[in-house]
Amino acid sequence: MKTKMLKISTLLGAAIIFFATSLSAADANAAGIRVKCEKKSNRSSISVDGRNLTPGSYSAVVKSGDNKAVAELKSSTGDEVEFEFDFDSDKGDIVAGAVAISPIFIQGGKVTGQIKDADGFIIIEGTSSCRVR
Repeated sequence: MKTKMLKISTLLGAAIIFFATSLSAADANAAGIRVKCEKKSNRSSISVDGRNLTPGSYSAVVKSGDNKAVAELKSSTGDEVEFEFDFDSDKGDIVAGAVAISPIFIQGGKVTGQIKDADGFIIIEGTSSCRVR
């Protein structure tokens, strides 16, 4: 009887360890988002970074108050997929590829960023308080 209980306890312990390590490994590979923003009297600047996405095409949407801007789709080229989407009211940054937004785009000091797949489904979303200068 004691031998049987010991075997069952050992199997249960091994199963718990297996599931616990599987869950932490899955979380380490989960998609992530970082939203950074900065508001100046004459400028709004936002960056939305997505990481650990599956290969495919993605766009970004930023919202602040009633304002909304959308970046065009970008396609991945490798296994580890990371994207950076920039939104800015500075003409130099717009020429360099940032999506144009108004200098007063950021409202209430917060921005919500979303990464969407090619079908328009939200993959991940995050909100950030903006640095004010």
